[in-house]
Amino acid sequence: MFIFRLLLKNAFRHRLRTILTMVGLVVAICAFGLLRTIVDAWYAGVEGTSSVRLITRNATSLTFPLPLNYAERLKTVEGVTGVSWSNWFGGVYITERNFFPQFAVEAASYLALYPEYVLKDDEKKAFLLDRQGAIVGRKLANQYGWKVGDQIPIRGTIFPGTWNFTLRGIWDGIDAKTDESQLLFHWQYLAETVRKRQASSADYVGVYIVRINEPNNAPLISERIDTLFKNSLAETLTETEKAFQLGFVSMSEAILVAINAVSIVIVVIIMAVMANTMMMTARERIAEYATLKALGFSPEFVIKLLFGESLVIALLGGGLGMVATIPIANAFAKSVGTLFPVFRVSDTTMLYQLLASVIVGVVAAAWPAWKMSRIDIVNGLRHVA
Repeated sequence: MFIFRLLLKNAFRHRLRTILTMVGLVVAICAFGLLRTIVDAWYAGVEGTSSVRLITRNATSLTFPLPLNYAERLKTVEGVTGVSWSNWFGGVYITERNFFPQFAVEAASYLALYPEYVLKDDEKKAFLLDRQGAIVGRKLANQYGWKVGDQIPIRGTIFPGTWNFTLRGIWDGIDAKTDESQLLFHWQYLAETVRKRQASSADYVGVYIVRINEPNNAPLISERIDTLFKNSLAETLTETEKAFQLGFVSMSEAILVAINAVSIVIVVIIMAVMANTMMMTARERIAEYATLKALGFSPEFVIKLLFGESLVIALLGGGLGMVATIPIANAFAKSVGTLFPVFRVSDTTMLYQLLASVIVGVVAAAWPAWKMSRIDIVNGLRHVA
């Protein structure tokens, strides 16, 4: 306790300099945590995937559809226990700024494949019975103030026209990794409307979602599916849901690398600032350290004093930065809307922030501590006023 009080007193001997250094630490650690959270949010779709779901799409490109009659053939593949399908809708709610994912799905089988969407029984029943019904995630409903029974008009882009949906249910994610920013409606409603305009384009789907009996058999079952449709007019590419999501993340790999680099640079910059502070502190106390050595204190004691003081400043500033990260991240999440379906400061990010604070404190004190431990007593005492 005495040592801690001594370190705390030494740390705030020059209050203005220490406070300014801590402010820099707060900003740096907070920015580091926010950037790490952005990277985590980019991978949120990957983290929320299931190991028992495969995605089957057109081998040429995701923009090319697959025939609806593939569904029955997929059910016959050994190891497949469930099949559903979906289409990306890509509509606009009021203005282009209100972006959120919309999917036309085969409702009953789709919800069976996604147990992480927790929907009340009465709302699920109402959705299944209403051909123009829709369900949304809790985050999306909160963002636009939607309630069950509201009418949601969506202006189609891929499928022209104004599509009116009745909100029949709001699902909650089973955990923090579950996406709550989507709108789902009936694929049959989409198909019926498209059939009236262009019958040849009605019986096609975007992707198939396939549930398998054993995650370890995913490569084998994927091969069976793709072999089944080999040399057909629409060959398939089947991969795990995680691999499918990683394909989208990889498109932004350069951005993610840049964000990671910036987060590290921020820590390095504040490390340099902190090192400068500790060097100034050491120079001002040369006489004190020389006196301690003259009184019989070992060089290790001087090293402990400098490292301890540096860690006190780093941990105080870093701790405040960690606390500030949470409200700032929440405000950022609200400002970007559904751009990041899952945006939260993880325990891992907090651990990285704490580790970064400790590293800054240790590295900043390393050179001054080494110099002061080797100080000559006679030369040091010359600095005594």
